[in-house]
Amino acid sequence: MSALWAHIHFFCAAYMCGIIWFVQRVHYPMLHLSNGEESEAGHKEYTQRMGTVVMPVMLAELALQTLWVIREPGLLSFIGGALLFTIWLSTFALQVPCHQKLQQTFEPAIQQRLVHTNWIRTLGWTTRVLLVGWAFQL
Repeated sequence: MSALWAHIHFFCAAYMCGIIWFVQRVHYPMLHLSNGEESEAGHKEYTQRMGTVVMPVMLAELALQTLWVIREPGLLSFIGGALLFTIWLSTFALQVPCHQKLQQTFEPAIQQRLVHTNWIRTLGWTTRVLLVGWAFQL
C-alpha cells in the first residue's frame, strides 16, 4: 500500500481509537448525570452530532481496510478486516440499540449495557491502531 494510503488508514484508526477511549472513559459513564426531563432530546442530539464526527471517518476506514485486503491479502490485512468487522457488528447490533432505547427514556441498566458492550469497540480500535501502525511501520 502506498505511503499516503497507509498514513490515512493509520490516521483513521488512531482518530477512532481516541474518540472511543474518550466515549468509554468519560462520556458513557456520565450519561446518568443527564437524566432529566430533557434527557431524551439531549441524547438524540448527542447521537446525531456524534454521527457527523465519526461516520465519515468510519466509512473512510472501512474503504481503506477493504483496499488493504484487496491489494495486500495476508494475515495482517485479514486480522485488520476481522477487527473492523467486529467493531461495525458491535456498533449496529449492540450500541445503536442501546442509544435508541436511551433516546426514549433513561434506564440505568441500558446505560450499563452500553458501557460494558462498548469495550468491544474500545479494544477493537486499540488493537487496530497498533496493528495498522506496525503493519505499515508508522
